[in-house]
Amino acid sequence: MQHVKIPQDRIGVLIGQGGETMREIESRAEVRLDIDSENGSVEVEKTGDPVRGLKGPEVVKAIGRGFAPEEALALLEDDMMLFDIIDIDAAARNKNDLQRQKGRLIGENGRTRQLMEELTGANVVIYGTTLGVIGQPQQVDAVRSAAEMLLDGAPHGSVYSFLERKRNEMKRQGMEFHKFTG
Repeated sequence: MQHVKIPQDRIGVLIGQGGETMREIESRAEVRLDIDSENGSVEVEKTGDPVRGLKGPEVVKAIGRGFAPEEALALLEDDMMLFDIIDIDAAARNKNDLQRQKGRLIGENGRTRQLMEELTGANVVIYGTTLGVIGQPQQVDAVRSAAEMLLDGAPHGSVYSFLERKRNEMKRQGMEFHKFTG
């Protein structure tokens, strides 16, 4: 059994209309979810295949960090799918710096976040003080490296060039580039 804490405003998304999302997670991840909507605590208990059950808490965390349920459920589609979180707050000196750092990661009209997705094939969500990534190991690594470059102050253009090089490397290795939609 594992406990996961998610933000209050994500509990409704986790449960879904009439409990639909919760039931889908329970059946596909072979877990039982006990959600405390008062404090955002979610108890995840494995009920079936222990390997699938290990992904249950990851799916709950991903939804808690801003991913749509279908994107989070992509973690169950393939054993190689990873979920990673980058703490933007850790790179910020204060509240104003946090806003600036988030702005650098999001980009004008969401363009930087969108390019991270397009050039890597991963799903990227910026929520609160975190950047979440769901994808194959190489995709997640590329997004993490790009985010760290931006947080360290690298110019956007050089980060985009880095991402294009990574995409070309992954294409040469035969990786597919379609966004997982569950």
